[in-house]
Amino acid sequence: MSLKEQLTEDMKTAMKAKEAGKQQLSVIRMVRSAIRQIEIDGKKELDDNGVIDIISKEVKMRKDSIDEFRKGDREDLVAQNEAEIAVLMKYLPQQLSEAEVRSLVKEAVATSGASTAKEMGKVMAVLMPKVKGRADGKLVNTIVREALNQ
Repeated sequence: MSLKEQLTEDMKTAMKAKEAGKQQLSVIRMVRSAIRQIEIDGKKELDDNGVIDIISKEVKMRKDSIDEFRKGDREDLVAQNEAEIAVLMKYLPQQLSEAEVRSLVKEAVATSGASTAKEMGKVMAVLMPKVKGRADGKLVNTIVREALNQ
């Protein structure tokens, strides 16, 4: 079953759950809307990788929002965004641990032959296809910088 089909099935389940599925229903509708918009704009059908990209962007937006809401002392909005992230994470592949990311970074540095921070682009070009949708971009960026600054 593709991710789009899974989203549709989960939306139907949330609709039947009425009040209990309200949060999940609104998040799934938002994701499906974003997918449809990109498909219409690009005039193409998205595969699972395209859907994962959209969901990853939505998770990243919410994580950024959480930081801002914490600064503004809006714990109600922090809780809402965390709940939305929990719903979205079900549709992403298993996330890599920091140790796994460090291992992949070490491998990518060796493969690319990069040795300075100026060559970070080479490392990221090798690394990103391996971690796409499976690790937070900020974490990957930080670990690559650490590896190249040693």
